[in-house]
Amino acid sequence: MADATRVAAAASSRDPAVGLAAVASLRGLLESLEELQVRNARGQGWSWQQIAEVLQVSRQAVHKKYRRFGF
Repeated sequence: MADATRVAAAASSRDPAVGLAAVASLRGLLESLEELQVRNARGQGWSWQQIAEVLQVSRQAVHKKYRRFGF
């Protein structure tokens, strides 16, 4: 957790190199967490529509993004 806290704090740095690097790290973390939870939801029988509603995107968008994983 300390690493995530440091990265989150670095995202507000006045140094653009530090701040942008932190944003890139957070984006990667976000993508990993979203994939994990989509996989979890599909494993529990959630529909693409249910997942899309919670993520506040269209069903087509979430299905297109994750169908390559086969779930």
